Amino acid sequence: MTDNNFVALWDRCLKVIADNIQESTFNAFFLSIRPMKFDGNTLMLGVPSPFVYEYLEKHYIDLLRKVIYHHFGEGTRLTYCVLTDKANKKKQEWESERTSTAVQPKAIVRDGNKVVASQPMPAVQELDSRLNPKYNFENFIEGLSNKLSRTAGEAVAQNPAKTSFNPLFIYGSSGVGKTHLVNAIGTRIKELYPEKRVLYVSAHLFQVQYTNSVRENTVNDFINFYQSIDVLIIDDVQEFAALTKTQNTFFHIFNHLHQTGKQLILTSDRSPVMLQGMEDRLLTRFKWGLIAEMERPNVELRKNILWDKVRRDGLKFPEKVIDFIAENVDESVRDLEGIIISLMAYSTVYNRNVDIEMAERVVRKAVRMVEKKPLDVPDVLEKVCEHYGVDTNAVFSKARKREIVQVRQVAMYLAKKHTEASFAKIGSLIGKRDHATVLHACKIVGAQIEVNKVFRSEIEELENELRRK
Repeated sequence: MTDNNFVALWDRCLKVIADNIQESTFNAFFLSIRPMKFDGNTLMLGVPSPFVYEYLEKHYIDLLRKVIYHHFGEGTRLTYCVLTDKANKKKQEWESERTSTAVQPKAIVRDGNKVVASQPMPAVQELDSRLNPKYNFENFIEGLSNKLSRTAGEAVAQNPAKTSFNPLFIYGSSGVGKTHLVNAIGTRIKELYPEKRVLYVSAHLFQVQYTNSVRENTVNDFINFYQSIDVLIIDDVQEFAALTKTQNTFFHIFNHLHQTGKQLILTSDRSPVMLQGMEDRLLTRFKWGLIAEMERPNVELRKNILWDKVRRDGLKFPEKVIDFIAENVDESVRDLEGIIISLMAYSTVYNRNVDIEMAERVVRKAVRMVEKKPLDVPDVLEKVCEHYGVDTNAVFSKARKREIVQVRQVAMYLAKKHTEASFAKIGSLIGKRDHATVLHACKIVGAQIEVNKVFRSEIEELENELRRK
């Protein structure tokens, strides 16, 4: 048989194999194989690395033998060759040793020619994705602080490894919702693509698994397993810092998955540029896709999260309680949910309705309350001018227009009520007036509040705005 003949026969084998396995697997493990020689009863295949040889022998030996027997002849021996030193053209050869695999191949058909097989093709091993189904997009509350991350996450979930967000690197302080979001991405992918192998794992667990594989001399199995994943989610990747061997192993897994069109999703408590003790080549790869920050939720988002928690649990909380919690608990989403649980426990044990007094007691015991900067006179003046739509400079003018005078008087009244400043200081900071003018303004505004309900509501609204400042 001529060289061209056995090369052509191998090409026919590849066509059959391509029709019977996933395209990504074919591209990763079979396209790189080269037929080296055929002497009549032994076919030598050139493979790029020992890993490819081991992978083929472990997962696809039955499939290889069936197509080789069909095209090269029954009983054809299979050997492998890999260059171990390309510069000196040194090579290593192995003979196929496995007679069967744990998985079962099925009958293969190509162009009407049936390759007889008594067993089905290798099936994908069942995989526990380790995803938490409670974390999904439906209960992930969106706000300005997480909008970019969520939008990117939904795009990845719709088309894993088909967007430019690969890897998707999400970072932010503890408790902002990173774990919730990446679990939501993984869960959505499993819903849309049930055949994909999706795995969520913490960096700590990855490290423990790797250490065990070194101790048990099963590192190749460890690497093979992770290189079979379609969507790999690693949480808290900063824990790889200073773990050189773990980083080196993860680097090769990362490379393989990325090169074979698989999706990587990583989280960290800091951005790649702030990761200390991480190899530069890994940091470079973390920046290949999208780096998205999740910031601490602002007051409005905290309120929305609280209301969502209350509604999902079928609870009823006064609006003032929700406002109080949102304004005083800003560390993490976990803290917000913990406060709700604590309030319900207090309410049940003491048989009392949830109110502001109970909320204050629980919040002070559970978390460090938000420390607010004390209001000063300029703060009050700025808020009042903003409320009435008046330029601050107008307050300092000699204008006697009614709306300007009212703004000046209301600002003086609220400054006296909510700051420690004296009449004289308030007058100097609001329009450069004397203390008598401030005293008169406070009396005028106080009298109006007593008799005018609309005006009183307006002042109360302004005071609420000042408390949130």
